[in-house]
Amino acid sequence: MTKTNQLDRRGFLARATVGGAAAAAGATLAAPAIAQEMPQVKWRLTSSFPKSLDTIYGAADELSRRLSEATDGRFQIRPFAAGEIVPALQAADAASEGSVEVCHTVGYYYFGKDPTWALGSAVPFSLSARGMNAWAYHGGGTDLYNEFLADKNLYALPGGNTGVQMGGWFRKEINSVADLDGLKMRIAGLAGRVLEPLGVVPQQLAGGDIYPALERGTIDATEWIGPYDDEKLGFYQVAPYYYYPAFWEGGLTVHFMFNKEQYEALPDEYKVALQTAAAAANTNMLAQYDVKNMSAIRSLVGKGVQLRPLPRDILNASYDSAMALYARLNEENPKWKAIYEPWSQFRSQTYEWFRVAEYSYDTYVYGQQAAGK
Repeated sequence: MTKTNQLDRRGFLARATVGGAAAAAGATLAAPAIAQEMPQVKWRLTSSFPKSLDTIYGAADELSRRLSEATDGRFQIRPFAAGEIVPALQAADAASEGSVEVCHTVGYYYFGKDPTWALGSAVPFSLSARGMNAWAYHGGGTDLYNEFLADKNLYALPGGNTGVQMGGWFRKEINSVADLDGLKMRIAGLAGRVLEPLGVVPQQLAGGDIYPALERGTIDATEWIGPYDDEKLGFYQVAPYYYYPAFWEGGLTVHFMFNKEQYEALPDEYKVALQTAAAAANTNMLAQYDVKNMSAIRSLVGKGVQLRPLPRDILNASYDSAMALYARLNEENPKWKAIYEPWSQFRSQTYEWFRVAEYSYDTYVYGQQAAGK
Protein backbone atom coordinates (compact mmCIF):
# COMPACT_ATOMS: atom_id res chain seq x y z
CA MET A 1 0.00 0.00 0.00
CA THR A 2 1.37 3.41 -0.97
CA LYS A 3 1.78 6.26 1.49
CA THR A 4 -0.91 8.20 -0.39
CA ASN A 5 -3.32 5.31 -0.12
CA GLN A 6 -2.52 4.94 3.59
CA LEU A 7 -3.31 8.63 4.13
CA ASP A 8 -6.49 8.37 2.08
CA ARG A 9 -7.60 5.34 4.10
CA ARG A 10 -6.80 7.04 7.39
CA GLY A 11 -8.68 10.11 6.24
CA PHE A 12 -11.69 8.01 5.30
CA LEU A 13 -11.66 6.21 8.66
CA ALA A 14 -11.33 9.50 10.48
CA ARG A 15 -14.25 10.97 8.56
CA ALA A 16 -16.28 7.81 9.08
CA THR A 17 -15.52 7.85 12.80
CA VAL A 18 -16.43 11.49 13.15
CA GLY A 19 -19.53 11.03 11.02
CA GLY A 20 -20.53 7.91 12.94
CA ALA A 21 -19.99 9.63 16.27
CA ALA A 22 -22.04 12.57 15.11
CA ALA A 23 -24.84 10.28 13.95
CA ALA A 24 -24.72 8.38 17.21
CA ALA A 25 -24.78 11.63 19.14
CA GLY A 26 -27.73 12.75 17.05
CA ALA A 27 -29.53 9.50 17.81
CA THR A 28 -28.73 9.87 21.49
CA LEU A 29 -30.10 13.39 21.49
CA ALA A 30 -33.11 12.48 19.37
CA ALA A 31 -34.34 9.60 21.51
CA PRO A 32 -35.07 11.66 24.61
CA ALA A 33 -36.59 14.36 22.43
CA ILE A 34 -39.05 11.83 21.00
CA ALA A 35 -39.70 10.31 24.43
CA GLN A 36 -40.29 13.75 25.88
CA GLU A 37 -43.18 14.24 23.47
CA MET A 38 -45.10 11.59 25.44
CA PRO A 39 -46.28 12.53 28.94
CA GLN A 40 -45.24 10.85 32.16
CA VAL A 41 -48.36 9.14 33.51
CA LYS A 42 -48.66 7.46 36.90
CA TRP A 43 -51.89 5.71 37.83
CA ARG A 44 -53.07 3.68 40.79
CA LEU A 45 -55.01 0.43 40.45
CA THR A 46 -57.14 -1.04 43.21
CA SER A 47 -57.76 -4.78 42.98
CA SER A 48 -60.70 -6.79 44.29
CA PHE A 49 -58.29 -9.60 45.16
CA PRO A 50 -55.63 -10.28 47.81
CA LYS A 51 -51.97 -10.62 46.82
CA SER A 52 -51.94 -14.17 48.19
CA LEU A 53 -54.04 -15.24 45.18
CA ASP A 54 -51.16 -14.66 42.82
CA THR A 55 -52.90 -15.79 39.62
CA ILE A 56 -56.00 -13.61 39.70
CA TYR A 57 -54.29 -10.71 41.48
CA GLY A 58 -51.21 -11.19 39.30
CA ALA A 59 -53.01 -9.97 36.18
CA ALA A 60 -52.71 -6.44 37.56
CA ASP A 61 -48.95 -6.91 37.94
CA GLU A 62 -48.81 -8.28 34.38
CA LEU A 63 -50.64 -5.22 33.06
CA SER A 64 -48.32 -2.90 34.95
CA ARG A 65 -45.13 -4.63 33.77
CA ARG A 66 -46.09 -4.86 30.11
CA LEU A 67 -47.33 -1.28 29.98
CA SER A 68 -44.15 0.08 31.52
CA GLU A 69 -42.01 -1.92 29.09
CA ALA A 70 -44.05 -0.77 26.08
CA THR A 71 -43.76 2.91 27.01
CA ASP A 72 -40.16 2.94 28.25
CA GLY A 73 -41.42 3.52 31.78
CA ARG A 74 -43.37 6.65 30.93
CA PHE A 75 -46.81 5.12 31.63
CA GLN A 76 -46.87 3.35 34.97
CA ILE A 77 -49.71 1.71 36.88
CA ARG A 78 -49.15 0.73 40.50
CA PRO A 79 -51.43 -2.09 41.73
CA PHE A 80 -52.83 -2.23 45.28
CA ALA A 81 -54.45 -5.30 46.83
CA ALA A 82 -58.02 -5.40 48.08
CA GLY A 83 -58.36 -3.33 51.23
CA GLU A 84 -55.20 -1.28 50.78
CA ILE A 85 -57.14 1.62 49.25
CA VAL A 86 -60.78 0.51 49.32
CA PRO A 87 -62.56 -2.77 50.21
CA ALA A 88 -62.69 -5.47 47.53
CA LEU A 89 -66.30 -4.90 46.56
CA GLN A 90 -65.91 -1.12 46.18
CA ALA A 91 -63.19 -1.21 43.52
CA ALA A 92 -65.41 -0.14 40.61
CA ASP A 93 -66.85 2.70 42.68
CA ALA A 94 -63.35 3.98 43.40
CA ALA A 95 -62.44 4.01 39.70
CA SER A 96 -65.74 5.59 38.72
CA GLU A 97 -65.37 8.38 41.27
CA GLY A 98 -61.71 8.99 40.41
CA SER A 99 -60.23 7.92 43.76
CA VAL A 100 -58.07 5.68 41.58
CA GLU A 101 -57.66 5.63 37.82
CA VAL A 102 -58.26 1.91 37.33
CA CYS A 103 -59.53 -1.14 39.14
CA HIS A 104 -59.25 -4.88 38.54
CA THR A 105 -62.55 -6.47 39.43
CA VAL A 106 -65.51 -8.61 38.39
CA GLY A 107 -68.69 -7.06 37.03
CA TYR A 108 -71.10 -9.31 38.90
CA TYR A 109 -69.90 -7.94 42.24
CA TYR A 110 -72.10 -4.93 41.44
CA PHE A 111 -75.21 -6.75 40.20
CA GLY A 112 -77.12 -5.27 43.15
CA LYS A 113 -76.89 -1.88 41.41
CA ASP A 114 -78.15 -3.39 38.16
CA PRO A 115 -78.09 -7.07 37.05
CA THR A 116 -76.63 -5.91 33.71
CA TRP A 117 -73.25 -5.57 35.40
CA ALA A 118 -73.05 -9.37 35.51
CA LEU A 119 -73.36 -9.86 31.75
CA GLY A 120 -69.82 -8.62 31.22
CA SER A 121 -68.35 -11.18 33.60
CA ALA A 122 -70.39 -14.38 33.97
CA VAL A 123 -73.98 -15.45 34.46
CA PRO A 124 -75.28 -18.99 35.06
CA PHE A 125 -75.11 -21.23 31.99
CA SER A 126 -73.01 -18.73 30.09
CA LEU A 127 -70.11 -19.23 27.69
CA SER A 128 -66.76 -20.93 28.18
CA ALA A 129 -63.56 -18.87 28.40
CA ARG A 130 -63.07 -19.21 24.66
CA GLY A 131 -66.64 -18.16 24.03
CA MET A 132 -66.36 -15.16 26.34
CA ASN A 133 -63.17 -14.00 24.65
CA ALA A 134 -64.74 -14.42 21.22
CA TRP A 135 -67.77 -12.44 22.36
CA ALA A 136 -65.65 -9.70 23.94
CA TYR A 137 -63.14 -9.22 21.13
CA HIS A 138 -65.09 -10.06 17.97
CA GLY A 139 -68.75 -10.44 18.90
CA GLY A 140 -69.40 -6.90 20.02
CA GLY A 141 -69.32 -7.72 23.72
CA THR A 142 -66.76 -5.14 24.81
CA ASP A 143 -68.50 -2.33 22.93
CA LEU A 144 -71.92 -3.22 24.37
CA TYR A 145 -70.55 -3.49 27.90
CA ASN A 146 -68.85 -0.12 27.60
CA GLU A 147 -72.06 1.46 26.37
CA PHE A 148 -73.64 0.25 29.61
CA LEU A 149 -70.71 1.51 31.72
CA ALA A 150 -70.44 4.92 30.03
CA ASP A 151 -72.82 6.77 32.36
CA LYS A 152 -70.90 5.29 35.30
CA ASN A 153 -67.73 7.01 34.07
CA LEU A 154 -66.05 3.67 33.39
CA TYR A 155 -64.36 2.04 30.40
CA ALA A 156 -63.60 -1.69 30.64
CA LEU A 157 -61.27 -4.16 28.96
CA PRO A 158 -61.04 -7.92 29.60
CA GLY A 159 -58.30 -8.50 32.15
CA GLY A 160 -58.30 -12.22 32.81
CA ASN A 161 -60.37 -15.37 32.64
CA THR A 162 -60.51 -18.24 35.13
CA GLY A 163 -61.90 -20.90 32.81
CA VAL A 164 -64.79 -23.02 34.04
CA GLN A 165 -64.87 -23.01 37.82
CA MET A 166 -65.60 -25.59 40.48
CA GLY A 167 -69.03 -25.82 42.07
CA GLY A 168 -67.98 -25.16 45.62
CA TRP A 169 -67.20 -26.54 49.07
CA PHE A 170 -69.92 -28.00 51.29
CA ARG A 171 -69.87 -29.07 54.91
CA LYS A 172 -72.34 -31.87 54.15
CA GLU A 173 -72.96 -34.05 51.13
CA ILE A 174 -75.48 -32.76 48.59
CA ASN A 175 -77.59 -35.45 46.94
CA SER A 176 -80.58 -33.56 45.56
CA VAL A 177 -82.36 -30.21 45.37
CA ALA A 178 -83.94 -30.97 48.76
CA ASP A 179 -80.50 -30.72 50.41
CA LEU A 180 -80.25 -27.06 49.35
CA ASP A 181 -83.18 -25.93 51.47
CA GLY A 182 -81.95 -23.36 54.00
CA LEU A 183 -78.30 -23.75 52.91
CA LYS A 184 -76.34 -20.54 53.56
CA MET A 185 -73.85 -20.29 50.70
CA ARG A 186 -71.34 -17.67 49.68
CA ILE A 187 -72.04 -17.34 45.99
CA ALA A 188 -71.39 -14.38 43.73
CA GLY A 189 -73.48 -12.52 41.22
CA LEU A 190 -76.76 -13.64 39.69
CA ALA A 191 -76.10 -17.25 40.73
CA GLY A 192 -77.50 -16.41 44.14
CA ARG A 193 -80.77 -15.23 42.62
CA VAL A 194 -80.93 -18.37 40.49
CA LEU A 195 -80.44 -20.63 43.52
CA GLU A 196 -82.79 -18.77 45.86
CA PRO A 197 -85.92 -20.48 44.48
CA LEU A 198 -84.20 -23.81 45.22
CA GLY A 199 -83.87 -22.89 48.90
CA VAL A 200 -80.32 -21.49 49.02
CA VAL A 201 -79.70 -18.40 51.16
CA PRO A 202 -77.00 -16.57 49.14
CA GLN A 203 -74.23 -14.53 50.78
CA GLN A 204 -71.88 -12.12 49.00
CA LEU A 205 -68.40 -12.10 50.56
CA ALA A 206 -65.00 -11.00 49.30
CA GLY A 207 -62.36 -13.72 48.87
CA GLY A 208 -60.44 -12.88 52.05
CA ASP A 209 -63.59 -13.07 54.20
CA ILE A 210 -64.78 -16.50 53.13
CA TYR A 211 -62.67 -18.87 55.23
CA PRO A 212 -63.48 -17.27 58.60
CA ALA A 213 -67.21 -17.34 57.77
CA LEU A 214 -67.00 -21.00 56.74
CA GLU A 215 -64.95 -21.92 59.80
CA ARG A 216 -67.36 -20.20 62.21
CA GLY A 217 -70.40 -21.75 60.54
CA THR A 218 -71.77 -18.40 59.42
CA ILE A 219 -72.08 -20.06 56.02
CA ASP A 220 -72.58 -23.74 55.18
CA ALA A 221 -70.92 -23.72 51.78
CA THR A 222 -68.90 -21.53 49.48
CA GLU A 223 -67.64 -21.28 45.95
CA TRP A 224 -64.61 -19.32 44.84
CA ILE A 225 -62.71 -20.24 41.67
CA GLY A 226 -60.95 -23.57 41.35
CA PRO A 227 -58.43 -25.99 42.88
CA TYR A 228 -55.36 -23.73 42.90
CA ASP A 229 -56.93 -20.75 44.64
CA ASP A 230 -59.27 -22.84 46.77
CA GLU A 231 -56.40 -24.88 48.19
CA LYS A 232 -54.53 -21.67 49.04
CA LEU A 233 -57.58 -20.39 50.90
CA GLY A 234 -57.82 -23.62 52.91
CA PHE A 235 -61.49 -24.40 52.38
CA TYR A 236 -60.82 -28.15 52.42
CA GLN A 237 -59.95 -27.92 56.11
CA VAL A 238 -63.53 -27.13 57.12
CA ALA A 239 -65.69 -28.33 54.20
CA PRO A 240 -64.69 -31.76 52.82
CA TYR A 241 -67.11 -32.05 49.87
CA TYR A 242 -65.95 -30.42 46.64
CA TYR A 243 -68.48 -30.25 43.80
CA TYR A 244 -68.25 -29.55 40.07
CA PRO A 245 -68.93 -27.80 37.78
CA ALA A 246 -69.83 -24.21 38.62
CA PHE A 247 -72.70 -23.80 36.17
CA TRP A 248 -72.74 -20.13 37.14
CA GLU A 249 -69.20 -19.49 35.86
CA GLY A 250 -68.38 -21.36 32.69
CA GLY A 251 -65.67 -18.81 31.91
CA LEU A 252 -65.45 -15.80 34.22
CA THR A 253 -64.13 -12.62 32.61
CA VAL A 254 -62.30 -10.33 35.02
CA HIS A 255 -62.04 -6.71 33.89
CA PHE A 256 -59.74 -3.76 34.09
CA MET A 257 -62.13 -0.86 34.56
CA PHE A 258 -60.69 2.57 33.90
CA ASN A 259 -61.98 5.95 34.94
CA LYS A 260 -63.50 6.98 31.61
CA GLU A 261 -62.37 10.60 31.74
CA GLN A 262 -58.79 9.57 32.53
CA TYR A 263 -58.79 6.91 29.81
CA GLU A 264 -60.12 9.26 27.15
CA ALA A 265 -57.50 11.88 28.05
CA LEU A 266 -54.66 9.47 27.20
CA PRO A 267 -52.66 9.89 23.97
CA ASP A 268 -53.70 7.33 21.34
CA GLU A 269 -50.31 5.62 21.65
CA TYR A 270 -50.94 5.00 25.35
CA LYS A 271 -54.43 3.68 24.68
CA VAL A 272 -53.00 1.15 22.24
CA ALA A 273 -50.31 0.15 24.73
CA LEU A 274 -52.94 -0.25 27.44
CA GLN A 275 -55.20 -2.36 25.24
CA THR A 276 -52.28 -4.59 24.25
CA ALA A 277 -51.11 -5.05 27.83
CA ALA A 278 -54.64 -5.85 29.00
CA ALA A 279 -55.07 -8.48 26.26
CA ALA A 280 -51.79 -10.10 27.29
CA ALA A 281 -52.87 -10.18 30.94
CA ASN A 282 -56.21 -11.67 29.93
CA THR A 283 -54.57 -14.53 28.02
CA ASN A 284 -51.92 -15.13 30.66
CA MET A 285 -54.36 -15.58 33.54
CA LEU A 286 -56.27 -18.38 31.81
CA ALA A 287 -53.07 -20.17 30.82
CA GLN A 288 -51.77 -19.97 34.39
CA TYR A 289 -54.97 -21.38 35.85
CA ASP A 290 -54.97 -24.24 33.35
CA VAL A 291 -51.46 -25.22 34.45
CA LYS A 292 -51.83 -24.66 38.20
CA ASN A 293 -55.21 -26.35 38.60
CA MET A 294 -53.86 -29.63 37.19
CA SER A 295 -51.57 -30.26 40.14
CA ALA A 296 -53.83 -28.58 42.71
CA ILE A 297 -56.76 -30.94 42.09
CA ARG A 298 -54.46 -33.92 42.62
CA SER A 299 -53.11 -32.35 45.80
CA LEU A 300 -56.61 -31.78 47.21
CA VAL A 301 -57.76 -35.32 46.51
CA GLY A 302 -54.56 -36.52 48.18
CA LYS A 303 -55.58 -34.58 51.29
CA GLY A 304 -58.86 -36.46 51.52
CA VAL A 305 -61.17 -34.07 49.69
CA GLN A 306 -64.35 -35.76 48.45
CA LEU A 307 -64.79 -34.86 44.79
CA ARG A 308 -68.41 -35.00 43.64
CA PRO A 309 -70.43 -33.99 40.54
CA LEU A 310 -73.42 -31.77 41.20
CA PRO A 311 -76.58 -33.91 41.03
CA ARG A 312 -78.40 -33.69 37.72
CA ASP A 313 -81.65 -32.53 39.33
CA ILE A 314 -79.83 -29.52 40.77
CA LEU A 315 -78.41 -28.64 37.36
CA ASN A 316 -81.82 -29.01 35.71
CA ALA A 317 -83.67 -27.00 38.35
CA SER A 318 -80.99 -24.30 38.24
CA TYR A 319 -81.17 -24.08 34.45
CA ASP A 320 -84.92 -23.61 34.55
CA SER A 321 -84.58 -20.99 37.29
CA ALA A 322 -81.92 -19.10 35.31
CA MET A 323 -83.94 -19.00 32.10
CA ALA A 324 -87.00 -17.76 33.98
CA LEU A 325 -84.93 -15.02 35.63
CA TYR A 326 -83.44 -13.91 32.31
CA ALA A 327 -86.90 -13.74 30.73
CA ARG A 328 -88.13 -11.49 33.56
CA LEU A 329 -85.08 -9.23 33.33
CA ASN A 330 -85.56 -8.96 29.57
CA GLU A 331 -89.06 -7.62 30.16
CA GLU A 332 -88.17 -5.31 33.07
CA ASN A 333 -84.71 -3.96 32.27
CA PRO A 334 -83.94 -2.32 28.89
CA LYS A 335 -80.22 -2.11 29.70
CA TRP A 336 -80.11 -5.84 30.38
CA LYS A 337 -82.04 -6.57 27.19
CA ALA A 338 -79.67 -4.46 25.06
CA ILE A 339 -76.80 -6.83 25.91
CA TYR A 340 -78.62 -10.06 26.69
CA GLU A 341 -80.40 -10.49 23.37
CA PRO A 342 -77.29 -10.29 21.11
CA TRP A 343 -75.28 -12.21 23.73
CA SER A 344 -77.88 -14.97 23.88
CA GLN A 345 -77.87 -15.30 20.09
CA PHE A 346 -74.06 -15.45 20.10
CA ARG A 347 -74.14 -18.10 22.84
CA SER A 348 -76.55 -20.28 20.82
CA GLN A 349 -74.37 -20.05 17.73
CA THR A 350 -71.26 -20.82 19.79
CA TYR A 351 -72.85 -23.91 21.32
CA GLU A 352 -73.99 -25.05 17.88
CA TRP A 353 -70.49 -24.78 16.42
CA PHE A 354 -68.68 -26.22 19.44
CA ARG A 355 -70.92 -29.29 19.39
CA VAL A 356 -69.73 -30.18 15.90
CA ALA A 357 -65.97 -30.59 16.37
CA GLU A 358 -64.93 -29.37 19.81
CA TYR A 359 -67.33 -31.44 21.90
CA SER A 360 -66.89 -34.53 19.73
CA TYR A 361 -63.14 -34.35 19.98
CA ASP A 362 -63.08 -33.63 23.71
CA THR A 363 -65.54 -36.41 24.52
CA TYR A 364 -63.49 -38.98 22.63
CA VAL A 365 -60.01 -38.10 23.92
CA TYR A 366 -61.17 -37.62 27.52
CA GLY A 367 -62.82 -41.03 27.37
CA GLN A 368 -59.61 -42.60 26.11
CA GLN A 369 -57.60 -40.97 28.88
CA ALA A 370 -60.11 -42.10 31.52
CA ALA A 371 -59.82 -45.66 30.16
CA GLY A 372 -56.08 -45.52 30.72
CA LYS A 373 -55.18 -45.59 27.04
